[in-house]
Amino acid sequence: MSDMVEVKKLTKKFGDLVAVDNVSFSVKTGEIFAFLGPNGAGKSTTIKILTTLLHPTSGSAKINGFDILKQKSEIRKSFGIVFQDTSLDTELTAYENMDFHAALYNTQKDIRKDRIYDLLKFVGLFEKKDIIVKTFSGGMKRRLEIARGLIHHPKILFLDEPTLGLDAQTRNHLWEYIKKLNKEEGMTVFLTTHYLDEAEKIAEKIAIIDYGKIVAIGTVAELKKKTKTKSLEAAYLKFTGTKIREEEASSLDHLRNTVRR
Repeated sequence: MSDMVEVKKLTKKFGDLVAVDNVSFSVKTGEIFAFLGPNGAGKSTTIKILTTLLHPTSGSAKINGFDILKQKSEIRKSFGIVFQDTSLDTELTAYENMDFHAALYNTQKDIRKDRIYDLLKFVGLFEKKDIIVKTFSGGMKRRLEIARGLIHHPKILFLDEPTLGLDAQTRNHLWEYIKKLNKEEGMTVFLTTHYLDEAEKIAEKIAIIDYGKIVAIGTVAELKKKTKTKSLEAAYLKFTGTKIREEEASSLDHLRNTVRR
């Protein structure tokens, strides 16, 4: 099985602060990969580099065999992404959001409608296709974002805290969609989540990042065996400690916004 993601000695600095520090890892094609870490650990920064939103200070990475620095256009065609915060146009209908995104990716008009209908059916929103998105629940918006991210048949789907703020039932249904997608289309899934029970159930491989460095990588069973613990949460705390990171994350976010990249 080939690698969908290849990261080698990736580093990102914001002034004197090292947000991502000499990180190396790989994700196999068709794998569900969880990227875990405390607030401010470097998760979102890494994803932004892999999706060409940030330029690395040093190191290299490839997505679907394409170099993130030299082949940005091919990279962007290769992935779909769902961010923590919704990026839908809430004044448009579900169909209009999908159609606009399809146009951005130059999806052929003669197949666009069928593709949109198929995806809306897949996420259970076909009956809501003509409804204005601002009336949707949080779970419905997340499902629509996932459908929108799949419009161009991406090879890998990035999910950055996709279930944040959703109730347990909606979170469960959302992961069922993701597992179905992974199984039926062989799509690679790269996810972050603070709900460790979710990662334990769905991820085939897990990397834990802390203070910008990869501190552990392996299957759930391997991580639990290494730490002699009985749950992923317990293993995670062994690797990262129990110190609360809100203040550090806040400082890092401020620095990211004020330091010129």
